[in-house]
Amino acid sequence: MKIKLAGLWAEKLPSGQVRYRVRVEGNPSRKIRLHVSPDHPNFMEHYRAARAGIELPPESDAVDRTVRHSLTWLVNGYLAHLTDMVKTDQASPLTLNQRESLLREMLSMKTDKGESYGNFSMQMPTSRMLSIRNGLMKTPGKSANMVKAIRGLYKWAFEAGHLETNIARDISKPRMTSKGAIAWTVDDLRNYRTTHVPGTAAHLCLTLFMFTACRISDAYRLGRGNEVLIDGEPWLAWQPKKKGSAFVEIPMLPPLLKATRRMTVIGESYLMTEYGRPYQSAEGLRNRFKKWCVDAGLGHLSSHGIRKAAGTLLAEEGCTTYEIMSIHGHSEAKTSEIYTKAASRKKLAQTAMRKLEGMEW
Repeated sequence: MKIKLAGLWAEKLPSGQVRYRVRVEGNPSRKIRLHVSPDHPNFMEHYRAARAGIELPPESDAVDRTVRHSLTWLVNGYLAHLTDMVKTDQASPLTLNQRESLLREMLSMKTDKGESYGNFSMQMPTSRMLSIRNGLMKTPGKSANMVKAIRGLYKWAFEAGHLETNIARDISKPRMTSKGAIAWTVDDLRNYRTTHVPGTAAHLCLTLFMFTACRISDAYRLGRGNEVLIDGEPWLAWQPKKKGSAFVEIPMLPPLLKATRRMTVIGESYLMTEYGRPYQSAEGLRNRFKKWCVDAGLGHLSSHGIRKAAGTLLAEEGCTTYEIMSIHGHSEAKTSEIYTKAASRKKLAQTAMRKLEGMEW
């Protein structure tokens, strides 16, 4: 919502949210934060008070306005907790957005009698959780994400002391028939590079994915600040954003080094928007990469499919499970539950990446 008022100043936060401040009339160097947005019914009251140098306290939040111990009350509390986690970089904004969307959808669901789920007790019976899960089975991915959201909700409720047990712990996710993202083939890689030639952001993006096997949540943040010299050779080192991932250190093979140095606009990150600014989120880069794929006639593919392709190519080149783990940032081998030592990961990554050196790019 755009609004023009004397002294009103909108500040866009890294999360994408907007915070409003007001310069005190007669003392413009002093700014007072508004705890409500322009669409709030009491906004003008807060604005006039701030112009007079008075900071009004926050209005009661959504948690306070709902019936205590209702499902809506519990969800609001959980989302407030997740919001705080995002602010301290302990949770992803994407996770917050997805779970808020799913849990709000759950609250709006109705029984056969037209009663909203949100008005019921927070101690949701197992039968209702299963009904929610099964009602979304036409889209197994969404059903699985809903189960994850409900599990997260009740895990937090238990840890926060709102419930004596985690009543959603044993709710299973639906069995997925799909194998997830489609892995890119050598022909797919070639077709993309025919459309997007060296020196373009699109070409650099593919090269970065291919020669780091990074997730998109890391790709938009990687840049020259992640480059380190090891034994006189350039390497990339970063801590993946995904919780539980191991620290990654891999050599920069010539195709990646060359692609990063071809770019005429240099910024904090390798990948820049068309306006010469870093991407603000993984979602922003995901949308742009999807467009590049569509332009190359590969609209059915995604960035995660490149990560799968890299793993497949590494395996075909004879890399061991642990060599692939060292590049992908996996901390656990699913088949053996054995952890690799940090000291050996670097050597494993070097050995694995060298096996891709002969790849035509």
